[in-house]
Amino acid sequence: MQTDTYMEEIGDQHLMTNPDTPLREDAFALDDDLKIELIEEKFRDIMHILGLDLEDDSLKGTPHRVAKMYVKEIFSGLNPANKPQIALFENKYRYSEMLVEKDITFYSNCEHHFVPIIGKAHVAYISNGSVIGLSKINRIVQYYAKRPQVQERLTIQIANALKEALKTEDVAVVIDAHHLCVSSRGVQDNQSSTVTSSYSGQFEKEAVRKEFLCYKGLSK
Repeated sequence: MQTDTYMEEIGDQHLMTNPDTPLREDAFALDDDLKIELIEEKFRDIMHILGLDLEDDSLKGTPHRVAKMYVKEIFSGLNPANKPQIALFENKYRYSEMLVEKDITFYSNCEHHFVPIIGKAHVAYISNGSVIGLSKINRIVQYYAKRPQVQERLTIQIANALKEALKTEDVAVVIDAHHLCVSSRGVQDNQSSTVTSSYSGQFEKEAVRKEFLCYKGLSK
């Protein structure tokens, strides 16, 4: 049996226990409207337990707003129906160098405490004959960010999605993020950030990886 201490350690150490987002088989048995209704009811209970006056004009609509935000916005990446459709285009220019999309701002939420992760993703790939619209790279990042996350998993999921879409292993992803579970609670360190990376294909070569890092400003 898992103890409270063990579960606290998992959260405080930000451990990833599964490279895939842990979902039940019946995760999408309920439609969005019913999920919003049920979450609204549960969140109203939480606010009541905290002692808040739900008759106050400022608070009475909060349970519904939070429920709608959870389902339609900040956790919308849980639903595969929201996964961006990716169209590839022929690389008619025969561009054979790396393409780098850097400083993609994203907002996610730590799955251990459900508080925000705020960061930037830097992505690169080398075409094997096809290219992807630049906005689609951003959309892939946002899709996987909009779910309860661990940064290591987010990095892997973005990299895997790009490799699958582009039909190439030549993909690099670096994420630099601030975790509010570190800055707003626990150790309360608001200066540090966490950097994770995924390199595959040609990016496993030191020279290629160094070029990418130089573009994104991490290499001196």
